[in-house]
Amino acid sequence: MAHTVEETTFPHAIQPENIIEDEWALHQLKTTANFATRNKLVTWFVGGLNFQVEHHLFPKISHIHYPQISRIVRETCQELGAPYIEHRHMRQALASHINHLRKMGINQR
Repeated sequence: MAHTVEETTFPHAIQPENIIEDEWALHQLKTTANFATRNKLVTWFVGGLNFQVEHHLFPKISHIHYPQISRIVRETCQELGAPYIEHRHMRQALASHINHLRKMGINQR
């Protein structure tokens, strides 16, 4: 649910150079989503991977710091007009994930 939801994008590399148009951090923000970040049980159960945005931006930092980091990242994204994709509740993330999979299935027909 961190990558395959309705709100994330899947950019294609520019060919023949094989280059992604966005710089690295912006690419991470566009292709990743957080979910249920205020739910301590979910955070414990998935080892902090519900903070996927922070996990991708700061992969070597322990997940116990993600809640504090997420506030800074969210505010910075708002200031810069950058995307910050988050589903506040698990059910919203799951619904977006299922809708995305359904749309992908329809497009394959």
